Amino acid sequence: MQDSKALNSIPLVPANSAAPAPEFPWPKSYTSAMFLAFDVDAESAWTGKDAAHAQRLVTLSYGGYEARVGVPKLLQLLDQLDLKATFFVTGWTVDAHPAMAESILKAGHEIGHHGYHHLVVEPGDPVEEELERGLDALKRRLGVVPKGYRAPVGEFSEALRVALAQRGFAYSSSFRDDVRPYRHRLANGQPGTIELPVTASYDDWMHGLSNRFSPRSIFPKEHVLSIWKDELDEIRDWGAMVTTVLHPQCSGRPMRLRLLREFLTYAKSCPDLWIANGAAIAAHYQMHELDAGLRSA
Repeated sequence: MQDSKALNSIPLVPANSAAPAPEFPWPKSYTSAMFLAFDVDAESAWTGKDAAHAQRLVTLSYGGYEARVGVPKLLQLLDQLDLKATFFVTGWTVDAHPAMAESILKAGHEIGHHGYHHLVVEPGDPVEEELERGLDALKRRLGVVPKGYRAPVGEFSEALRVALAQRGFAYSSSFRDDVRPYRHRLANGQPGTIELPVTASYDDWMHGLSNRFSPRSIFPKEHVLSIWKDELDEIRDWGAMVTTVLHPQCSGRPMRLRLLREFLTYAKSCPDLWIANGAAIAAHYQMHELDAGLRSA
């Protein structure tokens, strides 16, 4: 049983006070959208959980697969399909694998901020150091000032929401509470970043990565493809948006790459679906928001 004092301290207000997502039209000829995004964690996916994992070399090799195989294979696939995506990269990964990070940028994809050490944001944690170290790595190594941010492990706090707005981020992509973009509202009532909400079923880690100590097996291609197609088709009927959370250490592996190729080929065959990176979707939202006079709402 939880402590009654702690339970009574839970605020009787929604966790997110942002206004409902406006139903702005998608670009001409499109009636739905897909935000195609990857999380590039490399070894920091494992050391962010426990710094001691830095000495567990086979555990780290799951993340090391990204630079050696996963990212090159994914870049090749995206080039073949003529698709541009956003890659949210941790600062540690940029510092440890600069050639891999440079290859993403050289291929014409957007680079987003994904923390430095891939640390989950716990209540009360300071967020400035992780943000600043990540920004420094992206600027120093790649010359990039990112427009977008995705929280490691998808967790957020009000301090982080404020810090992103103060640093001029255009958008974040971490929340799971909508099917269309919307603008955050800070606790003081001021506008925050645009949110491009994540579609939970498009997190490939949940379906396709089983490490040595995982209690679950991976899902076969047919199961995941059915989930992804059904989700996409219903979203298209709604005129809404799906957002992917794909990891090169998962979707860059042979069977998972075959799955992703088949899914993206299907998505490209949908004439009503706009497939774009985060910067393009956020800019489109902002244009309609300004036209509607909603920016300060």
